[in-house]
Amino acid sequence: MLEPTPSTDTAVAELSFEAALRRLEEIVRKLESGEAPLDEAITLYAEGDRLKQQCEARLAAAQARIEKITLGRDGAPSGTVPFGDG
Repeated sequence: MLEPTPSTDTAVAELSFEAALRRLEEIVRKLESGEAPLDEAITLYAEGDRLKQQCEARLAAAQARIEKITLGRDGAPSGTVPFGDG
């Protein structure tokens, strides 16, 4: 049984990353099983798309906050750079 669905983009945005991912997995399982009637499948697909976008945005934000430690010539830490640079 699927959990209640967020009915608006605001509700999707309020979900934690983990909750959004769980809901997206539930939607994928239901769509892949073929048990949803066409109208429900369309609604689920639209919700899944919003959840996917939300998860991608949160991952991008998390990646932007990650820093890589840089080492100086002596091998000691000398500072940090944003993830993906250098």
